[in-house]
Amino acid sequence: MASAARGLGPRWGLLLPLFCALLLGPARAAHIKKAEAAAAPDEALRYLHSAELGEALRALAAAAPPGLARLFSIGDSVEGRPLWVLRLTAGLGPERADEEPGGAALPGRPQVKLVGNMHGDEPLARPLLLRLAQELVRGWAGGEARIGRLLNTTDLYLLPSLNPDGFERAHEGDCGGGAEGGRENSRGRDLNRSFPDQFGAAEPDLDPVPEVRALIAWMRRNKFLLSGNLHGGSVVASYPYDDSPTHKPTGIYSKSADDEVFKYLAKAYASHHPIMRTGKPNCPGEEGETFQDGITNGAQWYDVEGGMQDYNYVWANCFEITLELSCCKYPPTSELQQEWENNRDSLLAFIEKVHIGVKGFVRDAVTGAGLENATIAVAGIAHNITAGKCGDYHRLLVPGTYNVTAVVLGYAPVTRENIEVKEGDATEVDFSLQPTVMPLALNVTQFTTPAPVSTITPTPVQAEAPSPTPLHQPVQPVDFRHHHFSDMEIFLRRYASEYPNITRLYSVGKSVELRELYVMEISDNPGIHEAGEPEFKYIGNMHGNEVVGRELLLNLIEYLCKNFGTDPEVTDLVQSTRIHIMPSMNPDGYEKSQEGDRGGTVGRNNSNNYDLNRNFPDQFFHVADPPQPETLAVMTWLKTYPFVLSANLHGGSLVVNYPFDDDEQGIAIYSKSPDDAVFQQLALSYSKENRKMYQGSPCKDMYPTEYFPHGITNGAQWYNVPGGMQDWNYLHTNCFEVTIELGCVKYPKAEELPKYWEQNRRSLLQFMKQVHRGVWGFVLDAMDGRGILNATISVADISHPVTTYKDGDYWRLLVQGTYKITASARGYDPVTKTVEVGSKGGVQVNFTLSRTDIKVEEGKVPVLNTPDTSDPNEKEFETLIKDLSAENGLERLLLAASGDVSPYRYRPYKDLSEFLRGLYLNYPQITNLTSLGQSVEFRQIWSLEISNKPNQSEPEEPKIRFVAGIHGNAPVGTELLLALAEFLCMNYKKNAAVTKLIDRTRIVIVPSLNPDGREIAQERGCTSKIGQTNAHGRDLDTDFTSNYSRYSGTREPETKAIIENLILKQDFSLSVALDGGSLLVTYPYDKPVQTVENKETLKHLASLYANNHPLMHLGQPGCPNKSDENIPGGVIRGSEWHSHLGSMKDFSVTFGHCPEITVYTSCCYFPSAGQLPVLWADHRKSLLSMLVEVHKGVHGFVQDKSGKAISKATIVLNEGLRVYTKEGGYFHVLLAPGLHNINAIADGYQQKHVKVFVRHDAPSSVLIVFDTENRIFGLPRELVVTVAGASMSALVLTACIIWCVCSIKSNRHKDGFHRLRQHHDDYEDEIRMMSTGSKKSLLSHEFQDETDTEEETLYSSKH
Repeated sequence: MASAARGLGPRWGLLLPLFCALLLGPARAAHIKKAEAAAAPDEALRYLHSAELGEALRALAAAAPPGLARLFSIGDSVEGRPLWVLRLTAGLGPERADEEPGGAALPGRPQVKLVGNMHGDEPLARPLLLRLAQELVRGWAGGEARIGRLLNTTDLYLLPSLNPDGFERAHEGDCGGGAEGGRENSRGRDLNRSFPDQFGAAEPDLDPVPEVRALIAWMRRNKFLLSGNLHGGSVVASYPYDDSPTHKPTGIYSKSADDEVFKYLAKAYASHHPIMRTGKPNCPGEEGETFQDGITNGAQWYDVEGGMQDYNYVWANCFEITLELSCCKYPPTSELQQEWENNRDSLLAFIEKVHIGVKGFVRDAVTGAGLENATIAVAGIAHNITAGKCGDYHRLLVPGTYNVTAVVLGYAPVTRENIEVKEGDATEVDFSLQPTVMPLALNVTQFTTPAPVSTITPTPVQAEAPSPTPLHQPVQPVDFRHHHFSDMEIFLRRYASEYPNITRLYSVGKSVELRELYVMEISDNPGIHEAGEPEFKYIGNMHGNEVVGRELLLNLIEYLCKNFGTDPEVTDLVQSTRIHIMPSMNPDGYEKSQEGDRGGTVGRNNSNNYDLNRNFPDQFFHVADPPQPETLAVMTWLKTYPFVLSANLHGGSLVVNYPFDDDEQGIAIYSKSPDDAVFQQLALSYSKENRKMYQGSPCKDMYPTEYFPHGITNGAQWYNVPGGMQDWNYLHTNCFEVTIELGCVKYPKAEELPKYWEQNRRSLLQFMKQVHRGVWGFVLDAMDGRGILNATISVADISHPVTTYKDGDYWRLLVQGTYKITASARGYDPVTKTVEVGSKGGVQVNFTLSRTDIKVEEGKVPVLNTPDTSDPNEKEFETLIKDLSAENGLERLLLAASGDVSPYRYRPYKDLSEFLRGLYLNYPQITNLTSLGQSVEFRQIWSLEISNKPNQSEPEEPKIRFVAGIHGNAPVGTELLLALAEFLCMNYKKNAAVTKLIDRTRIVIVPSLNPDGREIAQERGCTSKIGQTNAHGRDLDTDFTSNYSRYSGTREPETKAIIENLILKQDFSLSVALDGGSLLVTYPYDKPVQTVENKETLKHLASLYANNHPLMHLGQPGCPNKSDENIPGGVIRGSEWHSHLGSMKDFSVTFGHCPEITVYTSCCYFPSAGQLPVLWADHRKSLLSMLVEVHKGVHGFVQDKSGKAISKATIVLNEGLRVYTKEGGYFHVLLAPGLHNINAIADGYQQKHVKVFVRHDAPSSVLIVFDTENRIFGLPRELVVTVAGASMSALVLTACIIWCVCSIKSNRHKDGFHRLRQHHDDYEDEIRMMSTGSKKSLLSHEFQDETDTEEETLYSSKH
């Protein structure tokens, strides 16, 4: 009640004692009066000796209202004087003997400390902090709103004297201090030079400084957030860092990662101080000294090694600044009142700043318990903090928008994006982290998650940070040595671990000898393509014995990481560019090469002895050498990321070589590319920064006649290189690549490496900056404003277009000039703009394209693709599909998902049945378990439906089926589908994304088509065919013959069950079949056919699965006895890989009208159970991608003008593929992104023709309204009806006349009719035979199985 009263305003403070007396009784009222009396500043401010100071603090604590104050000592000085601390905050409980001095922290309440008198002869803080404590107690008791709010929300600690021994030796009025003035402690040590220092040479000895030891121990027991260190000798607020690596006495701005926060805090104090805010202390002897805004960076003012404020920030998560309060170190007592008035408002304003930024709790999502020491990382700020014992955290930040990640060992990290921090109180953001029951299997292609990794004790790496003066020097690498593979691997993992906010280590594949082809990504949002941000790459060590590039790139990684956040050039580069660095493309060759090799070839090639820079497809010559795994991995990598600019680092000369590398004649001649001017500019940007290279005569002792003007050359003019990587980059991707020869010696001695770094450092940085030259922007859809994928950007007179990425973003490198640039895309009208490109930076040019068929003159064929988003739920679900389709969308879903469902054993039929029944019994609201039929040996073929309304017809929802186990000897798919089923069920109503997918999808899982074969298959049978067939010895994937009506009686029972109860329901939008024996995806058809209808869509679906698998998309299954097999993108048509007849997916497409892909999950048919967790980790993202993809394509509804739904209408897509509307007039078909034609046909209605535009990340909707058919036999309905009426009248009249005539003559012909009846029986027999024959002929034609002759032929496998 008292707390509420205090919040009403200062005037209520006058009535507060009366209210307290009435409501709380006379004892409480008396206590408040006592507190007011004890805290009242009756006597003038004066200096108190240590014993007096202790008594004053003790009296104040005793007189304070209960639960407000607590006095304790954190230790003793050298001479045994207590280091008193007064704690002030509302709600303190009674002291307990078993707790730490001062008591436990209060969850959610930030801790602030003010430390004074660190230098004994600078004692102004002693009386000021005592007076501050008195005012706070008095203000609380008196009901002052500001004080009440402060102590209700802040845990404040006041330490008036850290050096009481020095104070006792100091002399009042000593303004300049001296050797015997008491500055140091009793052992002659400066306490502010005695803390561990990030740039110090050695750990300090704490034995002579028990005061420092006590303070460090106290800080470790608490989670202080904000601190002020009160000094004297000037009037300024100083902030970290206090020193730099060089320890130059003055002038070095040593910037911390939180420089903006520190400047904000320093200004908060200085701006309220009447002298400090002027920036002109006018101290005697230093009248000319000025500080802008009254603040300064510590090291820029003067270097302080071993200072307390840096220790607070680097080792204790506490933001501390140093406050110089007066020019005179020990001002006379007469000036203390004025000093209090100068500093009172500053002290309060500074304490209140502890509430800025972001705060909240980090909790266990299962138990709700707080997670102590959870790491809180802010993207772009290389300094993490940790949560308190209850999971409470508070991170000081200036106003802005931030991405914040919470990480705890044993939990999946969670990132909250676009958190807005405003002026004033902190934004509250809580984190709920899902525990990982067992560690996730290591993904060989990914070593760090996109989210930051825990660094509970941050490693300080910032050095001399940016300054407006040329004195600033960035931190240079120190790791100069040759790194063999293991050493390099440790180096890369180390930097990925130490700098998780800006790095991601991944692998693009393996070498011949199975060494990882590592890439280090450096970006302010690692793992994410930021729309509009260009992507850059460096590749080194393509020739194994050319090692300088390898080491330079490791140096570059170290340089970028250590200088991010401190060096403006590096920081800007990392924040504006997604950088990928591959130090070694040929790690096998490197291991064979030898240090000191000047111009040799040992180790140049890969382990198969092929030159990788002659192994890429070439525009002029056929490359006969087989593609190598390193080459294939890099080609796949380049197709995966939207690289704009690249350099390939070599050795053996000193020059930048640009395309083309060869010509059609195969001779040394200038081979100009369409972008020759751009390439020359790129090459010069590198060579100009390397003085020796720019001179053009690099290797006079080796090649005395070789000369390269300005250090650059056209590749083919130097010498012909067919199959080179740089030309392939330019011709097959959007990437411009040059080849840089770094030195005449291929493998120099290690001691020479620093020289190479110094020669190339500026060149490496300048070349990277070129990625921002030219034109960039977005190509957008005029209808919905979304980016258009794969739109083409063409520049007039330059025959080299580039294409847009997922968000419609593009980058086109150009030199200075005026250009006509055209953006075009399939189904859109092109747009051309004239653009002026300057000499520096890039020009943003956006294009908005309108769809071609929206024009009025083509209005008869409307283009439709916009779903009805008037329903908020529909719009929300569309947003979900787009989010899950975005880069890392599925990773975020998996990170937020509950529970671990990794399979760890194989389930035989009995266990499988019990597992499925268990899912059904535990999740009855979303599952339905049925049997499709029985196997030969009478085992059930189970089907599990997962839906929010299982076993109910919802024709408007897409339906997907997952099928496995058609070959009993390949049961991996079975276990993956069981894990998928449990994952979906477990996360329903727990994970929002999974819940919405289940609510909007009908999921059918058939885990084992061939249970009989599975029962006899043998684990670890990687190539065994035991169990492949069913109990009759029939391969079920050859039993789905196309003429299902003729052979239904002889079909295998498993096949019959699948056909009749699954495929012929014709209500599925997508089918995914899981098999084994390789690592790839096939799409229809398995039988050899000339053309494949809807091929682009089928291939798109297969590619989607492969691209979400960490290895499959690389196209190198690497299976035993087939190690050289190459499947581009991991996707191939079935008949091109393993041709056969009667396959399930062919039948599904032809008769089920459902696209089906077959996923081969692993090279081994039946791998050991120990591999199952890894296989699940590899496939789960791909499986979930299918659940997302099934919601795309075209969702349609067919009705007539009255609104009546038309079922069984025929929908013909692109004049080939046919589907049919379901009950309620719904249809759904998956189509590849792009423009598609739709013809709708129904009896009694006019045919409708529309076009629909399909997006890659969202569903497209179309409403087709039929008109009643108005023509009969091609003629107008009115004419046909009139003619028909007249004809009927004429027929009736003619019939009457004939009847009359026939009646007259009937007697004459009586005998004739009698004779005719004698032959009646023979005539009817003949007619019957003719009729039967005709019908038989017709039936034969209608149902003739064209495969009777062709498909019975055995086609040899091409596999």
